[in-house]
Amino acid sequence: MSEVRVKEGESLDSALRRFKRNTAKSGILADLRKKEYYQSKSVRRRKKSEAARKNRTRKYN
Repeated sequence: MSEVRVKEGESLDSALRRFKRNTAKSGILADLRKKEYYQSKSVRRRKKSEAARKNRTRKYN
């Protein structure tokens, strides 16, 4: 769980920005999106290999 304490004299906008940055760094949102719906093992395996193929082509171009 990410927690951000608002510093004295700090605006709410900057505290919210810090909170969003903390959640992005900790990977909470990515994990949430991953668990949003069920994927079978075969689909997960296929997506992983597609991502690896995409990264490989990006690396060499």
